[in-house]
Amino acid sequence: MSRKVTKAIFPVAGLGTRFLPATKSIPKEIMTLVDRPLIQYAIDEARAAGIKEFIFVTSRGKGALEDYFDHAHELESNLKKAGKTGLLDTLRKTNMESGAIAYIRQHKALGLGHAVWCARRLLADDEAFAVILTDDVIMGEPPCLQQMIEAYGETGGSMVATMEVPEEKASAYGVLDVDEDMGAIVRAKGMVEKPALGSAPSNLAVIGRYILAPTVMQNLNKLKQGSGGEIQLTDAIADEINAGRDVYGLRFRGQRFDCGSKAGFLQATVAFGLERDELRDEFLDFLHGITAMRRAAE
Repeated sequence: MSRKVTKAIFPVAGLGTRFLPATKSIPKEIMTLVDRPLIQYAIDEARAAGIKEFIFVTSRGKGALEDYFDHAHELESNLKKAGKTGLLDTLRKTNMESGAIAYIRQHKALGLGHAVWCARRLLADDEAFAVILTDDVIMGEPPCLQQMIEAYGETGGSMVATMEVPEEKASAYGVLDVDEDMGAIVRAKGMVEKPALGSAPSNLAVIGRYILAPTVMQNLNKLKQGSGGEIQLTDAIADEINAGRDVYGLRFRGQRFDCGSKAGFLQATVAFGLERDELRDEFLDFLHGITAMRRAAE
């Protein structure tokens, strides 16, 4: 098996109910942090890691997501005529080459593992692949998936991105049971999906970046129901460990924002807004003013 990873799966079939009513008419993945939709952050991260083929697992109502990556010839022409070269360059970065994106439908919401399994026919039997969850937006340099690709080149096996979480929050994640801690990289001896409060084997939570051996897809072929009656990707990765194959966790360098929650989305908006030179000063003045008003009212 080659350790070169060039394909990534993006499970984007969710309904985004936590963001209703906005998601009544637009896919959650199109919602913007500053001026870039969530999906663009994920695509840019994948490109930086050397991903060449992008597999979207979608559902009904995601047409706007597909249109986003298409060429907007009339808009490009108008920007060109107006001499707005900066905006034209920005727009062209959203375009994808013909054949670079594939769209697969997940007809039933049966869990993350099932969503990944839906893409099985677009992968070779001996091909490792990446999985990116667009709800998890990570601010880091180099980007998180690039860090993982570099580490995976040394370790092989399968790899998940991990971060330390407080014990009381571990039950919201898949959690690693650590066999060997090597600093940035840990070797796992088990994984537990959403452990009961106080029973987590460690404080290392799995977040939405994966590099998976082809045998993980074979494990998913069993379509075993796990936590919540869904087909869990975590269970398929745990099967790798049970079979004696290596699974690693990478403590990535960067800050993760849970943009599947309203609070996390707002936090990410502030963080990415403050990263922009043209917005920082005015935005900071506004934030300081709001903070001062709240303190005065207390």
